[in-house]
Amino acid sequence: MTVRGIDHIGLTVPDLEAATRFLADALGAEVLYDTLPADRGPVGGPQTEQRLGVPPGTRQLAIRMLALPDGPGIELFAYHPPGRPPALPSDLGWQHLALYVDDLDAALTRAVEAGARPLAPPLPGPEAGPANRFAYLRTPWGSTLELVTYPDPQPYEQETQQRRWRPAGSVSSGRR
Repeated sequence: MTVRGIDHIGLTVPDLEAATRFLADALGAEVLYDTLPADRGPVGGPQTEQRLGVPPGTRQLAIRMLALPDGPGIELFAYHPPGRPPALPSDLGWQHLALYVDDLDAALTRAVEAGARPLAPPLPGPEAGPANRFAYLRTPWGSTLELVTYPDPQPYEQETQQRRWRPAGSVSSGRR
């Protein structure tokens, strides 16, 4: 068995159309298809509840698959009733989406213009290097998004031949 990479990330949002606009404007995502068009929903019942592990009475309103320009898909879900608030970094489980970008400042500006709220200015990452930085943001619906860039060698590279995944063709002034 070989894991080849991330196929898609599932993201539950309060408003499918608003989230689609944000992801298109902020990240360049494009709509691929609607698995469950809004006019064919809602879908629910015991089979849905068992398959997804959602509480009784939960109904899927719409499902849409988006494509990022260079990376995994983002599958958007709208449910009724809405679940708990978005996860914070201190919550158990998967709690943020990190995207590699070549130009952190331009990507941050684009995300903010699309409606994201930065939590702090871009910072040097724990993976030190002169140009290695990251920034955490909140999406308009409250999920955590991280933008990262690490074009320079990182300290761990002196200890092992293993390397973190980096998009093909990404800007790099160091080793890959």
